[in-house]
Amino acid sequence: MKDYLIKAYGFNGTVRIYTAVTTNLVAHAQEIHDLWPTSAAALGRLLTNSVIMGAMYSEDQELTIRVVGDGPIGEIVATTTSYGEVRGYVSNPHVFLQYNSGKLNVGQAVGNGFIHVTKDLKIRNMFTSSAKIQTGEIAEDFAYYFTVSEQIPSAVGLGVLVNDDNKILSSGGFILQVMPGCKEETLKEIEETLKNIMPVSEMVQKGYTPEDIMNEITGNSYQFLQKLDLNYYCTCSREKFEKGLISLGKLQLEEVKKEDGKIETTCHFCNSKYKFDKKDLQNLINEAK
Repeated sequence: MKDYLIKAYGFNGTVRIYTAVTTNLVAHAQEIHDLWPTSAAALGRLLTNSVIMGAMYSEDQELTIRVVGDGPIGEIVATTTSYGEVRGYVSNPHVFLQYNSGKLNVGQAVGNGFIHVTKDLKIRNMFTSSAKIQTGEIAEDFAYYFTVSEQIPSAVGLGVLVNDDNKILSSGGFILQVMPGCKEETLKEIEETLKNIMPVSEMVQKGYTPEDIMNEITGNSYQFLQKLDLNYYCTCSREKFEKGLISLGKLQLEEVKKEDGKIETTCHFCNSKYKFDKKDLQNLINEAK
């Protein structure tokens, strides 16, 4: 199944709902970063949440989301656009922690800390909002973030299933955001529904589409608004790294050329490597002048 999300109104137009399947993009992230199961689950949940959040914004706008905890996984980062593109990484890709039940212990891997969401809306300076990590399980943390930082009561469901040979079986998520005028009985209905539906990762494993997940949440009654294809997409390039090296300045580049004669840079988001030999460095030195 191709990764995509849908956006809709449900519950008589009083709740905005996003449902997404992200198995392929999370599998791509697992492969390029060599993620162990708990790291894969943590990054996969953040990638899913982030790409859904990106769909909430207008064209050319970007979000960078950082989950900074004191657990062994370290920092988790995702950057997304309004076009369904997302990329990310974790500080420590090699974390495998489980509860006694065998379920991956993402909460312990993340630990205590903060979520930071930086918005580049392309109309003024970027700004960052933050919220304290509640459980480290990602979904609950972003439900809390939406409520306290954006004053939007929300429910978030995220899930990633990893099989025994460390491959991604399924990944998906949903976000519900309550709009002004939503009645108390509707909130109770939503709470009861979310309590009783299957975990989203199990739905995706069984072949559920975003439309199927939407039907599970809304009881087959929603107003479709938008469909958006989702992709893991990195914007790095040799030219961008050249600009970064030039910003080091002439003296530092000359020192690198003299001592090493070459330099290799690696993109955090996709692990692409860019090599610069002595001739390349001299060209950069000339530009730095």
